[in-house]
Amino acid sequence: MEREKAFIKSFWHLISPYWVSEDKKAAWGLLTVVVALNLGIVYINVLLNRWMNGFYNALQNLEMKAFLNSLVEFSVLAAVFIATAVYMIYLNQMLQIRWRKWLTRRYLTEWLDGQTYYRMQIFERRTDNPDQRISEDIAALVEKTLNLGLGFLRAVVTLLSFIVILWELSGPLEIPLGGFGTVTIGGYMVWAALFYALFGTWLTMVIGNPLIKLNFNQQRLEADFRYGMIRLRENSENVAIYGGEAREMALFWGRFKLVVANFWRIMRQQKRLTWMTSTYNQLSAIFPLVVAAPRFFSGQIKLGGLMQISQAFGQVHDSLSFIVNSYVGIAEWKAVVDRLLTFTDTMKTIEEARSLERIKRRGTEEDAFAVRALDLFLPDGRVLVRGLSFHLRPGESLIVTGPSGCGKSTLLKAMAGLWPYGEGEIRYPEGKSCVFLSQRPYLPLGTLRDALTYPASNGGSDEELRDLLAAHGLAYLADHLDDTEPWSQTLSLGEQQRIAFIRALLHKPDYLFLDEATSSLDEETEARVYGSLKQRLPETVYFSVAHRSTLLPWHARRLALRGDGGWDEGPLLLPADSRS
Repeated sequence: MEREKAFIKSFWHLISPYWVSEDKKAAWGLLTVVVALNLGIVYINVLLNRWMNGFYNALQNLEMKAFLNSLVEFSVLAAVFIATAVYMIYLNQMLQIRWRKWLTRRYLTEWLDGQTYYRMQIFERRTDNPDQRISEDIAALVEKTLNLGLGFLRAVVTLLSFIVILWELSGPLEIPLGGFGTVTIGGYMVWAALFYALFGTWLTMVIGNPLIKLNFNQQRLEADFRYGMIRLRENSENVAIYGGEAREMALFWGRFKLVVANFWRIMRQQKRLTWMTSTYNQLSAIFPLVVAAPRFFSGQIKLGGLMQISQAFGQVHDSLSFIVNSYVGIAEWKAVVDRLLTFTDTMKTIEEARSLERIKRRGTEEDAFAVRALDLFLPDGRVLVRGLSFHLRPGESLIVTGPSGCGKSTLLKAMAGLWPYGEGEIRYPEGKSCVFLSQRPYLPLGTLRDALTYPASNGGSDEELRDLLAAHGLAYLADHLDDTEPWSQTLSLGEQQRIAFIRALLHKPDYLFLDEATSSLDEETEARVYGSLKQRLPETVYFSVAHRSTLLPWHARRLALRGDGGWDEGPLLLPADSRS
């Protein structure tokens, strides 16, 4: 019971923000109309139930005029029913898309805020496939919550409406007990419907409960399979170079076999559930007629009354059988809610962990980027760097060297606020701009212009962009600025690194941090881009992580990490013309 209460509370926290948001007036207005239309459907069904009595009695009594009047009445009721149903669905969908739009924007904002997307991928891996949770699970949550919620409301109102009708129509049932007299059960058809529906609901929950976990797993496995193919598309060149098609096929097929195996489990469980629900629903069609037949044959009710009882029983039975008939949908809804709750909890955990990080990043009015008493660790606690301190003043440049795995890139991540494992202080000048370039640049979807100016939406004239492309050996791209291509696949890694340098030159940062940003360039091109950097951005302080000694002449100071937590820092004693 405590688990159910906790789930309901978590679910409420998941859906309630929209209903008090800036869109609340439209949301509540649409919901009110949709609920009213649902209640209107129930009322029309009540009128149709009453109509059924007169219609079948007219048939039984061979009354043509009454029969024709009934047809006219039915036409009016049917027209109103159709119009109500159409707008009920239309406005329901309108509410769905508004709710989904609001939720999607909220989740995207929280996912992107504070590099949560990065930290979730690197440090908190409980949540698989966040893209699916935002794109698919939110849509499913909105659709299934509204449809199941409105369906439950209509079931309750239908039950309350038709249970009264059924009680009045069914009359008393007298059961003779011989010498003990006679037992009279009032509204016996109501009790029959209650017993029948409760038994069916219990049996459905027993058989169908495993579907909740199976549907949860199915969504995860489908997303894993799809993600594997996305990864191949993003790294198609490397796979082709390695000739890794057979290995990729084995990986794809292995993941797809898991999809199929879980789907077979769902099929078997749904088969058992369908056996039960089909039997249950088929018997429900004849059950009320069999129970009411004695009163019909004794002349206590006419054919119209019998058919009205049958239809009223069906409405009561359907209302009471809401869980039975909706169980597969409920299982899918529960799986979706669990996935989104896990996603939400993970983002909250990351946010809380960020507030507890011991590496403090503070703005300062001093005109220097400073690292003070910084310790860096791996997640397992192994020390990378101990007690590191240095500062970068305007006009200075620093290169970080050291053996692989000593913490060079980790230091850069810590300075960018992306590495939580450590303690110390990093101070950055307030009002100064910083740009970080990685070994593998990110090129967004869109035009080449978008890739050059990212993350700004625009920047640089055509003349400036063409000049920068030519200066970095990419003049052939000058006529393709507004072409939309998968640039991360079209361009080589060396070309992508030059695009990233051009991007930095366009943004003109005060501080530039480069993590092996020229690793795919030949020495001549590397010298060209660093020369361009010194010429075009003479006041920019730059900080490079590198393995190659060819970068040493372009820096005034050197920070050498030893790999045992120790480090050395000082000036590079190089000839003045070596950096010309």
